[in-house]
Amino acid sequence: MPVALYALALGGFGIGLTEFVIMGLLPEVASDFGVTETVAGYLISGYALAVAIGAIIFTAVLGRYDRKKSLLFLMVLFIIGNLLSATGPSYELVMLGRIIAALCHGAFFGIGSVVAADLVPATKRAGAIAFMFAGLTIANVLGVPLGTMLGQAAGWRATFWAITAIGVIALVGIMLLVPGNLARSSNAGVFGEFTIFRSPQVWLSMMVTILGYGGMFGAFTYIAFTLTGVGGFAPSTVPWLLILFGVGLFAGNILGGRAADKNLPKTLIALLGVLTIVLIGFALTADNQIATIIALVLMGGVGFATVPGMQMRIMNHAAHAPTLASGANIAAFNIGNAFGAWVGGLTIAAGLGYTSPLWAGAAITVAGLLVLLVAVRVRGGEYAKDQEPRLSPVPVP
Repeated sequence: MPVALYALALGGFGIGLTEFVIMGLLPEVASDFGVTETVAGYLISGYALAVAIGAIIFTAVLGRYDRKKSLLFLMVLFIIGNLLSATGPSYELVMLGRIIAALCHGAFFGIGSVVAADLVPATKRAGAIAFMFAGLTIANVLGVPLGTMLGQAAGWRATFWAITAIGVIALVGIMLLVPGNLARSSNAGVFGEFTIFRSPQVWLSMMVTILGYGGMFGAFTYIAFTLTGVGGFAPSTVPWLLILFGVGLFAGNILGGRAADKNLPKTLIALLGVLTIVLIGFALTADNQIATIIALVLMGGVGFATVPGMQMRIMNHAAHAPTLASGANIAAFNIGNAFGAWVGGLTIAAGLGYTSPLWAGAAITVAGLLVLLVAVRVRGGEYAKDQEPRLSPVPVP
């Protein structure tokens, strides 16, 4: 893989850490500012909302500029946001820092996906996207537990100082390693880029992402309750079990990218079908600890294996503005996260038990699979055409 992908992956690691590490630090933040856990939780939901907004707006606006310069601008914004979170004397300023950092999240992965794809031959593009997203999965596997421990030992602000430093290193890496001859994200202009939304396949791709990924994330949102309330695991073992889930994410991301490079439509169809089976199997065997551990790893692996393919699919169907399409799909991932978590919460509130989010996740995933089958059918001949390169390549350094 080109060395520039390592700089992109490091940026993805920092962004993933920013998004998820706050979950383990909420008690400290709430205590420091004298707010309730619910109010502190707005630092998570506010971030997710800003990601969805920034993914569309920032990606479209930055389409007028060179992709490398766009990535550098986004990393500067990321550094500013986390610096404000590390130093903000009030809850409101920390929230502002979270929002600023979140605004660059979707655009960075959106533009970075296109850059990653263009750095390699056409037959390795999904794999290159998976390599960049590996930074996000590593953030879940190692970054979040270590960041949480740092925050608990040295104060939650220390974690954001560390993330700020990671952002600076990623900025330097992108500056030095990403080639400077990258084209603008689009020549269509801000309004011209939005013409991608005239394509039914773009909307269908986003729906596949919302439902296919949302099903897995909805089940994962309440996994701690499932593990302790049904599986009988001690609360102290949950972080270690989540690390196993993260290992599944990492492996699935890499393997899913390789499979998508060979046959994108068949890979996505197979993965969504297998994910449905895994979620159902998990729900049926959640009271068995060995089966639960296996299902947890498989859920993470199969669920995240869909990500490179989903990202590549929408880019393939928006050839004149792949960057905005990529950013829009990042927004779709976050909408899927919120939707899946909302449905899972409804099932628990309805008294259906702690395995109900798994059943709900399976149903949502089936809906995503049905949308994908319709999209492939409508496309006609997609099995052959989706293997053709659609993005214009740039010289590989």
